[in-house]
Amino acid sequence: MARQKKINEKKSDDKRQRILVGAIKVFSTKGFHGSKVSDIAREAGVADGTIYLYFKNKDDILIQLFDESLKVLLNDMRKALSEENDPLKKIRVFIRMHLDSVEKYQSLAEVMQLELRQSSKFMKEHTPKRFTEYLNIISDIIRRGQETEIIRKDMHPAMMKRAIFGAMDEIALGWVLSKQRKRRTYELAECADKLADIFLAGLTLPKQGS
Repeated sequence: MARQKKINEKKSDDKRQRILVGAIKVFSTKGFHGSKVSDIAREAGVADGTIYLYFKNKDDILIQLFDESLKVLLNDMRKALSEENDPLKKIRVFIRMHLDSVEKYQSLAEVMQLELRQSSKFMKEHTPKRFTEYLNIISDIIRRGQETEIIRKDMHPAMMKRAIFGAMDEIALGWVLSKQRKRRTYELAECADKLADIFLAGLTLPKQGS
């Protein structure tokens, strides 16, 4: 009985994952408003009714897709940052990994950058718990840098986490839009290092005597 239960749970997880993967392709191709639940079901290879065993509606699919993708990025980010001790290097790693993930998962990035903003349910009702955790990684790094007197104490962590994420988000959005219009103007890897240089120059305490 226990083994059968595990098999059933695995099949259930597989179907749910197929639906999420199918949703990425459908949303990135047709757009959120242009997509139907039946389109996602067809792409995932499941019956239309199966969708509603796992998700309430199309908005719920989009919201859970956001949460699941951010969960993976959170885990990867924390693992990478745990290998660095220097707060300044941590900020550089954070920026680089964030923009690398946009380039690595381009279809998902299109959905997150463009389609997510079109869900009124997400914008009005969703409590972005994991997103808050993600932003707090930045503010925690800044606090640590201030404690060790590497980062200026007049830089408020809550402000800086928004500033850093906002800059990354705008660069990612521009990159996604330029890809869609087939007019790529810059590469994300190059932007990551330049963006890190800008923020680190502003955050770092000036050397004595300079």
